[in-house]
Amino acid sequence: MFIVLEGIDGTGKSTQAKRLAEHFTARGRTVTLSREPTDGPWGTLLRNSANTGRLSPEEELETFLKDRRQHVAEKIAPALAAGNVVILDRYYFSTMAYQGARGFDPRKIREDNEAFAPVPDLLLILDLDVETALSRIGSRGDTANEFEQRANLERCRAIFLSLKDEPFARLIDANRSTGEVAQSILAALP
Repeated sequence: MFIVLEGIDGTGKSTQAKRLAEHFTARGRTVTLSREPTDGPWGTLLRNSANTGRLSPEEELETFLKDRRQHVAEKIAPALAAGNVVILDRYYFSTMAYQGARGFDPRKIREDNEAFAPVPDLLLILDLDVETALSRIGSRGDTANEFEQRANLERCRAIFLSLKDEPFARLIDANRSTGEVAQSILAALP
């Protein structure tokens, strides 16, 4: 099973991905939990750019593609082939949203990614209004980086919401307690 958690910053994706991994592990499943950008060379470059100044739009998009190609080849595809439950905190839907907000066509980004990246069995879109998301980002002691500015997050949220009618997507209200969100996620599992 291949599950992806998506949504704007501050929705609790990382927390919920870990909880979901624990759910499957407790039931005897082998779980591969990962995130994008990865901790590999391309992902590290992207993570650093959030604080040191974003790459040009073209460089950023290309770097996300390089990071994802490596991630699919070295981690995602082997884990799926081994029968693991694969849980990702962000995937190409984030590229559609965040690079789409920078002016690229989200449909083209999706097409380019789906040429090599497997489509998940379940896409969980954690949805939260931007004001609450920014409040959560601030409450964790972070300063909003370039990816987390209000206007950018509004555009990204709209792109994520445009995916809610995909047959493999489930919209999860993230404006609730961690436990309530986790219950909704478990209820969405096939």
